[in-house]
Amino acid sequence: MRPALLDPRTIRELAARLDLRPTKQRGQNFVHDANTVRRIVAQAELPPGEAVLEVGPGLGSLTLGLLEAGHPVTAIEIDDRLAALLPGTVADRLPDRAGELAVITGDALRVDELPGPAPGAIVANLPYNVSVPVLLHLLARFDSLRRGLVMVQAEVADRLTAPPGSRTYGVPSAKIAWYADAARVGSVPANVFWPVPNVESGLVRLTRREPPPTTASREQVFAVIDAAFGQRRKMLRSALAGLFGSSAQASAALVEAGVDPQARGEVLDVAAYARIAERLG
Repeated sequence: MRPALLDPRTIRELAARLDLRPTKQRGQNFVHDANTVRRIVAQAELPPGEAVLEVGPGLGSLTLGLLEAGHPVTAIEIDDRLAALLPGTVADRLPDRAGELAVITGDALRVDELPGPAPGAIVANLPYNVSVPVLLHLLARFDSLRRGLVMVQAEVADRLTAPPGSRTYGVPSAKIAWYADAARVGSVPANVFWPVPNVESGLVRLTRREPPPTTASREQVFAVIDAAFGQRRKMLRSALAGLFGSSAQASAALVEAGVDPQARGEVLDVAAYARIAERLG
């Protein structure tokens, strides 16, 4: 019996059928190693039968792995040729699971509703160039996403999981922390992809948690984070002067929030940013 998951030859055959030339613009690098796919599915630690949201399924490597493991998949694919091909690939290789796949053709950054039961997890090989914005959008829009495992560029994985005070801590780290605990749980070598990217990938596990208790809105908190890191080398009293009207007003707000006005943004956790945001007019 033919294996359910895709191998390098099949990946190339499917691409040739579409006359597909993978583009960097869309971050198209397709996993062709079945063991890697099964490892990703296992490391997602999904409850049995958990419905999954996948972004950028491409030729279907991870989609097949998730379906094989018993997880219904809603897949968002921006390339209409790939979106049209995917149901047939699943029907051909996993016919008993074909009814558990739903495909949305569109940009994940603009998807605001999903068909069928709400997915409880996101598991995806996220396109390198939009991985953080896509992740933040989906976590904001779909409260049902309680857990996930995403594969991103190794550098992005480090940023998503960096703690306050570390060299790589920044806007992605602080904003993801609003929604979830993020942990780096592995690496994926470049040679399991076609075409081979010039970077390695990292696996990030997400576990949803409640935002810090605050009277500020998420938009206000994120505005403070953006301002703090927009001028990373500056002290917070200077970096936030534009938001609060002046350096003196920013200093007063920081003191009220229990933050040293001479500190820099990379030392604050998301709860501290929320306290600062509460002082916005």
